[in-house]
Amino acid sequence: MATERFAAVRRTTRETDIEVKISLDGTGRGQIDTGIPFMDHMLELFARHGFFDLEVKAVGDLAVDYHHTMEDLGLVLGDALAKALGDKAGIRRYGNMILPMDETLVLVALDLSGRPCLVFDVKSPAPQVKDIDVRLFHEFFQALSVKAGMNLHVKMLAGEEVHHVYEAIFKGFAKALDQATAIDPRVVGVLSTKGSL
Repeated sequence: MATERFAAVRRTTRETDIEVKISLDGTGRGQIDTGIPFMDHMLELFARHGFFDLEVKAVGDLAVDYHHTMEDLGLVLGDALAKALGDKAGIRRYGNMILPMDETLVLVALDLSGRPCLVFDVKSPAPQVKDIDVRLFHEFFQALSVKAGMNLHVKMLAGEEVHHVYEAIFKGFAKALDQATAIDPRVVGVLSTKGSL
């Protein structure tokens, strides 16, 4: 790889202080500390299954609610992805995965088009994972898709155990993003008739 596809982004507000470092051409190494153990697990899975090297350090107002931290994690990770991709020259652009996990089956498809759009069709089998309101995963992916300029579809095809559902979503997202960010030697410039993404 001629240039390393890496970015480091920090965002500090009165509610959160979050730093993300990501290498798109990594080995799957994750060093994650969000203050939310289940989210640490999800982002470790994302790094491992996408072969991204990812460092996340987040300090948020968790005593108030998880909402600010979850949303801001999406904003900062999306921003870091966009910066690491640069002009997107040579990438495949599209990625998809239908991922099974025991009784759960999840479809994730995405396009690094520069036009953010999230379709999150997940009928969660429970309202919470441990102490996380599952609606916050929609907030996380919404923020991420906006900052990354990503068209992202997530659809639960089957699932009865809530942990399996969200684990399958993060693994499927990792695999789809790995495909989309991969360099294809056949792509000259960017994969668009417009000439830019």
